[in-house]
Amino acid sequence: MTIIQDQNVIHKPINEVYEFLADLNNHEQLMPTNIYNWSSTTDEARFTIQNMAKLALKVNERVENKEIVCVPSEEAPFSVTLRWKLEEKSEEETEATFVIEAELNMMMKMLASGPLKKLVEHQVSALKEALG
Repeated sequence: MTIIQDQNVIHKPINEVYEFLADLNNHEQLMPTNIYNWSSTTDEARFTIQNMAKLALKVNERVENKEIVCVPSEEAPFSVTLRWKLEEKSEEETEATFVIEAELNMMMKMLASGPLKKLVEHQVSALKEALG
């Protein structure tokens, strides 16, 4: 299991951060420029990663003000779970951690771990910008 994660402190109350992340329509704002063909609903998102793959994700679990878990809704190139974890630091600060857990063989790990790390870092940074 390959685990890639990054975190940032967002200067917003935990409920505001959770409400933003709980709606997959908002996740388009967190995507880097190599993501296109985006379509989404509150519970599902579909997009293409340039030169890599098409992905369709759905919310698998929501724990209010704690966690949002997404998994592929269709066959994916590899088994993957995307998880946003939230922790209240104060009334006006929330620590947001984005974790990608992926089953990657050695070849896929060499190809995908760099782009996945960039994706995680970009999304955490974009969340701070979107809500900051």
